[in-house]
Amino acid sequence: MTSPANASADELTTLAVGANGDRPVPLSILDLVLVGDDAGPQSALSWTTELVKSAERWGYHRFWVPEHHSFPASASPAPAVLLAHLAAVTQHIRLGSGGVMLTNHAPLLVAEQFGLLDLLYPGRMDLGVGRASGGHPAINQALRRSDPDAGPTYLEQVAELLGFVGRGFPGDHPYTRDHVHVVPAAHDLPVWMLGSGMSGAEAAALFGLPFAGAYHINPEQSLVAMGSYRDTFQPSESLQEPYTMVSVNVVCAETDAAALRLARSGALAMAWASSGLSVSFPTPETAEKHAYTSAEEEFIRQWLGHTVHGSPKTVRRGLEQLHKRTGADELMLTTLMPNSYARLHSYELVAQEFRRTEEPATP
Repeated sequence: MTSPANASADELTTLAVGANGDRPVPLSILDLVLVGDDAGPQSALSWTTELVKSAERWGYHRFWVPEHHSFPASASPAPAVLLAHLAAVTQHIRLGSGGVMLTNHAPLLVAEQFGLLDLLYPGRMDLGVGRASGGHPAINQALRRSDPDAGPTYLEQVAELLGFVGRGFPGDHPYTRDHVHVVPAAHDLPVWMLGSGMSGAEAAALFGLPFAGAYHINPEQSLVAMGSYRDTFQPSESLQEPYTMVSVNVVCAETDAAALRLARSGALAMAWASSGLSVSFPTPETAEKHAYTSAEEEFIRQWLGHTVHGSPKTVRRGLEQLHKRTGADELMLTTLMPNSYARLHSYELVAQEFRRTEEPATP
């Protein structure tokens, strides 16, 4: 596996936070393949295809997609399948899973899928791995998820995955003895651990892997996890020092007021999701007409407090402040807006702002 920290300068000639001698911090995209309440999954996939091609042209470094099951707001249940399509319509942007939920899959199957992707598109794939939270019992049953107390632990699953993608197994291991291996193998595939809590950080530190903190899901806990990761990191053959990326909700529009209007629809969708409602994303018009409960208002207030939203200059300041706060090596932007055109335009405005000047804005 190659280290993200060992990428050449040419590979990191992309949109980046930082100037005046600071090491540039690349900007990337986590696209949730959002399905709005005014469109369907096919439209969402078409817009994701358009977004990845545009992201490559604008200079974003990575483009990752998630794994969601029985979730009407996202059309991305199978990252490996979607990544094969996105790789076919692009040339050089790094693509990856943000992430594959290892608790839903056999490590061998994940290694085989990404080994095939790595062979088809060498040097372009990232395998981001997460631990799915406990979902609805019926969904867990449909996924054939076993009782966590009866099967291997998460750390054991990660160790097995790493064995299949390059680290190998001890000579007395059953997989070594019985010649269980991945065809085609992916020996240089970067593996990232993802998490909004401690389990991903623990695995990343233990196995010497880069860590992507899901600040966009759980801001405060992800910062705690990043601190723990750095404190307990154990160097590996592929990574000698801790390497972190932070994912953050970003909504950019021509004015601060326009961005806030767009951001509130995503915040309302997450308020619904947090209360157990499985619905598509509301439009800004739906959000404006909605009769908010006090609990929803409080949730949205907190959510927007951790979302970088506003005009391009406001977003620039917000991302620079987040970088200073986290010390992340990379920033990954995700945008919770159901309107696909507005979402695309948001990323375009950010790209234009960071391309236009190398000087960071004054906080």
